[in-house]
Amino acid sequence: MAKELELKYGCNPNQKPARIFMQEGELPIEVLNGRPGYINFMDALNGWQLVKELKEATGMPAATSFKHVSPAGAAIGLELDETMKKIYFADDLPLSPLANAYVRARGADRMSSYGDFIALSDVCDEETARFINREVSDGVIAPGYTEKALEILKNKRKGTYNVIQIDPSYKPAPIERKDVFGITFEQGRNEIKLNNDELFANIPTQNKNFPDAAKRDLMIALITLKYTQSNSVCYVKDGQAIGIGAGQQSRIHCTRLAGNKADIWYLRQHPKVLNLPWIEKIRRADRDNTIDIYISDDHEDVLADGVWQQFFTEKPEVLTREEKRAWLNTLKGVSLGSDAFFPFGDNIERAHKTGVDYIAQAGGSVRDDNVIETCDKYGIAMVFTGIRLFHH
Repeated sequence: MAKELELKYGCNPNQKPARIFMQEGELPIEVLNGRPGYINFMDALNGWQLVKELKEATGMPAATSFKHVSPAGAAIGLELDETMKKIYFADDLPLSPLANAYVRARGADRMSSYGDFIALSDVCDEETARFINREVSDGVIAPGYTEKALEILKNKRKGTYNVIQIDPSYKPAPIERKDVFGITFEQGRNEIKLNNDELFANIPTQNKNFPDAAKRDLMIALITLKYTQSNSVCYVKDGQAIGIGAGQQSRIHCTRLAGNKADIWYLRQHPKVLNLPWIEKIRRADRDNTIDIYISDDHEDVLADGVWQQFFTEKPEVLTREEKRAWLNTLKGVSLGSDAFFPFGDNIERAHKTGVDYIAQAGGSVRDDNVIETCDKYGIAMVFTGIRLFHH
């Protein structure tokens, strides 16, 4: 451990000098490989807080995939079924509980996760390292690494892959500060706990039934939002975020953005997508991008004559708009968290299209009655937490 660590540069190459340091004591992190940069550390430290809190809340290993100081995915280590293994391309290697968490976190939004920084709640094992090794990623932070896992990661990206170890017992000071335009901002750290039944004390909707799995998923959504740039909403199903909308100025744009991502996640499970006839040795990034385009209204960009041959052994059938809507109508049991209140019922209308049955939001809008009424129209159970989770 050291008191400070010099960085190559700050957010951009012209921002020099750059360093991370402690006012008192030593840094709680050690760089085991590579040379992480300013944004790498921002992602790593935010991601570590998220997975540490997910582990405390659920008792299960957790992982997150961070890009530009917001999570692209977050998950706990529930076992993957055969469909999930197939859409995450994880059916060829053994899966530990931590590897399950990472594969879920990385796989939910594969486009956004490209070149991510990973955070793991537990000691990185060989199984998890092998999955990390084959993805395009900037680095990983964890409380430790097995000998074999560290060997695998040190050889990634021609030996330059960033591997950070953090002291899991480290507890930051209760007051945090940052400078903006030469002016120092100071506030108490957001230490609010989001893992107890008190969150579900105020249920204004007619449907007041929150199964244990829904409560777990809503806690995952809220903890994820706690470390996501605001405004933000998060759709969760089966222990993993399936759509995160971050940093939007309008709440409805957050809900649409995250909902569209969740729709893509579910459409990837459509039989037509699962059975796409890929050419041999297609690059993982090309395959992911092609799936996104195939699912979209721009499908001709990959199905046009002279183009589809670059990706497929035979020309796939179009996944029609009617087929997509019919498939999405089968998505149920999704949980949705918001980092502040929903101002209008249009957010609920959009959430309903993506199978949302459970919602946790702060409440307190002058139009709460409209939001409650819209939930009741669809039988959605909604809780007012009274907690705002802005993060900047």
